[in-house]
Amino acid sequence: MALLLLGVLLILPMTGLLGGARSPVTRAVTPSATLTVKTPQTLRSGLFFETVVVVQARRPMADAVIAFPPALWRDMTINTQLPAAESEEYRDGLWRFHYGPLKPGERLETKVDGQINPPLTLGTRGEVVLLDGERPLARVPVATRVLP
Repeated sequence: MALLLLGVLLILPMTGLLGGARSPVTRAVTPSATLTVKTPQTLRSGLFFETVVVVQARRPMADAVIAFPPALWRDMTINTQLPAAESEEYRDGLWRFHYGPLKPGERLETKVDGQINPPLTLGTRGEVVLLDGERPLARVPVATRVLP
């Protein structure tokens, strides 16, 4: 019985159920653009993580804006966002990062590095939103489960 329990304890982390699995890719395709988000689904408290957001313009965009609700990053420390946005603001319940115009076929890739703070338990959820200025183009739901 002890060997079986030890085997389960050794194999369980390899399944990814406790974090450390590959980050899934979620995509929204609209006539104006494609929004792709790659972020971990399960993390452990205190771990660093990486989120990649890719925008592929299908039509001209006057101002590509990637927006996040504050609840999505509550009790997280965001260390880096590359490339830096041309401007940033908080409005209508979203943190908005303005990247400027995109031509059809142009691609914008941003990388966000963060860390889970100890108060975040159970997890967080929200939507990454792509806007052209004020006009919403696409939304991708994001949920991260946080284990102790």
